[in-house]
Amino acid sequence: MLPDWIHIVWKSLTAIILMFLLTRFLLGNRQISELNYFQYIVGITIGSLAGFSSINIMNWSSGLIALIVWAFVAYLIEMLLLKSKKIRDVMEGKGTILIKEGKILEDNMKSVKYNTDDLLSQLRKKNAFKVADVEFAVLETSGDLSVLLKRENLPITAQHLGMKLPNEQEPQTVIMDGNVINEPLATIGLNREWLHTELEKIGVTIENVFLAQVDNYGELYVDLYDDQLKIPEPQQRAILLSTLKKCAADLELFCLSTENEAAKQMYEQSLMKMNKMISRLKPLLQ
Repeated sequence: MLPDWIHIVWKSLTAIILMFLLTRFLLGNRQISELNYFQYIVGITIGSLAGFSSINIMNWSSGLIALIVWAFVAYLIEMLLLKSKKIRDVMEGKGTILIKEGKILEDNMKSVKYNTDDLLSQLRKKNAFKVADVEFAVLETSGDLSVLLKRENLPITAQHLGMKLPNEQEPQTVIMDGNVINEPLATIGLNREWLHTELEKIGVTIENVFLAQVDNYGELYVDLYDDQLKIPEPQQRAILLSTLKKCAADLELFCLSTENEAAKQMYEQSLMKMNKMISRLKPLLQ
């Protein structure tokens, strides 16, 4: 007959694997802060049952049955939560408005056991250091505070300025831990030769690179193992903007120096188009 400690070891390992599978299957990718009340209770109970089953040599099967029952009930509850909003409201609760139209709702704060320090702390996490700047704030069922600033305090975006910017694309990691990754290079239509050329421009070898990424403008960002080394900033966009401005200046010079009216008119039209293009590209190239 095997000694008791061996039973405890293999039962503990079995309980760990079973707990991992059950919680991964039931909770998915939710964070701990996003669990509802029932999921929180299920998590504590399953953990207690798993620990009890690991050291209880005689009734291990009973603990295993209890684990399966709890997991099955939790699965049924999850299915109901997916299909019914009423059940979700009961099990998970609803968000509570704490600030509305710039006014703090004290009664709502009391109902969720929220004090002034809690509110100010959560607002600071959302970069709202003054209550007067907040138009609307809701305490979500996960415990997170959602904050909407007043219109005049919202950060200015390209849309406010009437600017149209291209869609941002995911940067491709082309070097990781000193090793070149070929697939991301091929995804953006580049190769190792281009990478070696770009690294030579800044005087860096691949072995010294901890991480390197290429953005949607084709610029290479490099992080070295030695943080004391200084890497020059990419200048491609600045050079392109300067070149466009030089072309505009040349057109203006040609326009002023010619006496041919037809040529002058052509230069003026070209200059207008060039200036218009520069104004549109300037936010992207600066």
